Amino acid sequence: MAEATQQAAGDNSATNMKDLVYEIACALVDHPESVSVEAFPDGEATVLRLRVAPSDVGKVIGKQGRTARSLRTILSAASMKQRHRFSLDIVEEGGTPTHP
Repeated sequence: MAEATQQAAGDNSATNMKDLVYEIACALVDHPESVSVEAFPDGEATVLRLRVAPSDVGKVIGKQGRTARSLRTILSAASMKQRHRFSLDIVEEGGTPTHP
C-alpha cells in the first residue's frame, strides 16, 4: 500500500516538474505552441525532455549554455524538495537531445 502511495506521489512530482519546465520554456521562446515536455523514468531518476522549435533552441540554451544551466539548477533545487532526482534534456524538434 505504501508503495502505491509513493508511486502516485512520484507521478504527481513528475507532473509538477513537467509543468515547471513547460511554463519557464514558454516564457523564453517565440513559439510557445511548439514547446512540449515529456517525462521518462530512468532508474531512480526521471529525465525530462524539453522540445522546442528549431528557431528557439538558442533562446532555451542561452549564451554559453547559461539559460540551460539555470533551468537545470532550478529543476535540481525543486527536485530536492520532491526527494526525487530529475534531469533535463533539451531537444530541437526532429533532433537529438543535448545534455552536459
